[in-house]
Amino acid sequence: MTSTTPRSDEAGDKGLKGGALGLLSSVVVGVASTAPAYSLAASLGFIVVGGTLAAGVKAPGIVLLAFIPMYLIAVAYQELNKAEPDCGTTFTWAARAFGPVTGWMGGWGIIIADVIVMSNLAQIAGQYSYTFVGSFGLPGVAALANNNLAVTIAGLVWIALMTWICYRGIEVSARVQYVLLAFEVVILIFFAAFALVKVYTGNAEPYSLIPQLSWFNPFTLDFGQTIAPALLTAIFIYWGWDTAVSVNEETRDPGRTPGRAAIISTLLLLATYAIVTVAAVAFAGVGDKGIGLANPANSSDVFSAIGPTLFGSGPVGTILMALLGFSILTSASASTQTTILPTARTSLSMAVYKAIPERFARIHPRFLTPTWSTIGMGLISALFYLAFTAVSVSLLNALIGSIGLMIAFYYGLTGFACVWFYRKTLFTSFRHAIMRGLFPLAGGLMLLAVFIYGVYNFAQPDWLTDANGKNVTILGIGAEAVVGIGGLLLGIVLMIVWRVIRPQYFRGETLPRRSDDLVLSPAGTEPVFGLPDSGVPPTVIAPDFSNLPPGRKAFNADTLEPVEEPSELPPADPDLPRKESE
Repeated sequence: MTSTTPRSDEAGDKGLKGGALGLLSSVVVGVASTAPAYSLAASLGFIVVGGTLAAGVKAPGIVLLAFIPMYLIAVAYQELNKAEPDCGTTFTWAARAFGPVTGWMGGWGIIIADVIVMSNLAQIAGQYSYTFVGSFGLPGVAALANNNLAVTIAGLVWIALMTWICYRGIEVSARVQYVLLAFEVVILIFFAAFALVKVYTGNAEPYSLIPQLSWFNPFTLDFGQTIAPALLTAIFIYWGWDTAVSVNEETRDPGRTPGRAAIISTLLLLATYAIVTVAAVAFAGVGDKGIGLANPANSSDVFSAIGPTLFGSGPVGTILMALLGFSILTSASASTQTTILPTARTSLSMAVYKAIPERFARIHPRFLTPTWSTIGMGLISALFYLAFTAVSVSLLNALIGSIGLMIAFYYGLTGFACVWFYRKTLFTSFRHAIMRGLFPLAGGLMLLAVFIYGVYNFAQPDWLTDANGKNVTILGIGAEAVVGIGGLLLGIVLMIVWRVIRPQYFRGETLPRRSDDLVLSPAGTEPVFGLPDSGVPPTVIAPDFSNLPPGRKAFNADTLEPVEEPSELPPADPDLPRKESE
């Protein structure tokens, strides 16, 4: 029982435009979703500081360590996507593996994480809009970057613009991403090269450092006081590559291309982050004064702190600073767009399976994009953004940590879902045991540990402070924990309400549980996969063909290829009645 051939060029029947994206487009969408320039600008300082003890020059090692669970979960996405390339991703796969409640919470984890991060992205895009325009000799415009009202208005405009682009079609979205990501990556590589050349030629600052291989070894640091808190931030900078899988139903070769794109995206991100992190640490150092990366004043934007010293104050330096600022603007705006894409498609899938109101499954007849889901994502994001800024702009700083909790939740859940979905066929080959068992399980356990650690520490009242040294709390509890756990609890409330109103999904009628079994093709029809729109659900048969009716054929549920020879029975499934598992 292998999975080597995708079912068809059309992954689903939700009305999306199948075959619109190739491998390159999927990789571009996956990488752009992480917002590399913005993520590094906003997170590198926190990675260097670590927790109680600083990570310092070991920051590149933390970035490397954070890549490991991301890669392991990307493997889980790839393997699950082979079995079911559904745009609901974690929602669909967790429901198949564990049941409707777990699946619903997996989908909600994606939605709430994306909605909340939109507030932070909109704030950054708003600020840098004024900073970039003001860099052309307009100090009055640049000053608006510190005006909360002006920044909020600009942020709302960015949300509206990117929602409109997503509404117009996946191909338009991909073309925009080509331009934005290309500019962003070119500037990041130029920044790193410029800094490293200065360091190695002796033209850097007195506090600059020559890069060492030891920087990539974080295991000399204390886990609880340094590695774990730094990882919570470092994981955030990788988040977003799963968008490449969320658009699987609009991708050519949907059973294969999205998974490959996810793996390639994480590898490209690792290379980019490693080069830029080493360059920043080498040039700026890790001191807590001046442009040092441990200086709290630089934490929110290390590039703006380093840039003037690196590029100089002359005309060329001014131009280069403007380009650096523009790269962060394009990064935040690109990520704003690609954050809308997976959320709209997750809610589309949930609506198709009747896990949320069915109006969210509506597709535009011309653009072939989700209508209610896309516009709804934009409107809800705008409302959350207004709510956060109305309470306190400092609260926006709490979002990165809280989003980290949600990332760990639904990424980790995907890892566990992969292991459980394939539990009956894990040991049919060495590859399956590793790629469908060991790797996803290890990734899930790592993220579970990060989640538990994060909840405990984020809840401490003094974990996060504002610019005035005041604790950022909600009801006396650390704001990061309140926003993160509160967002998940809100999902439980909404789920209970919808279960009372429309219980079909929660009864398993629209998205039943299953695993990597053989299925029986209905007489006189092509093999079906058992989705709600397939008409006739498949019959799960025993691997030894004991319940295979005469004259009928068995098909692999993963590939839908015919299986001619019976195999040994797998271990009994404890969740099934005794007679069914024998």
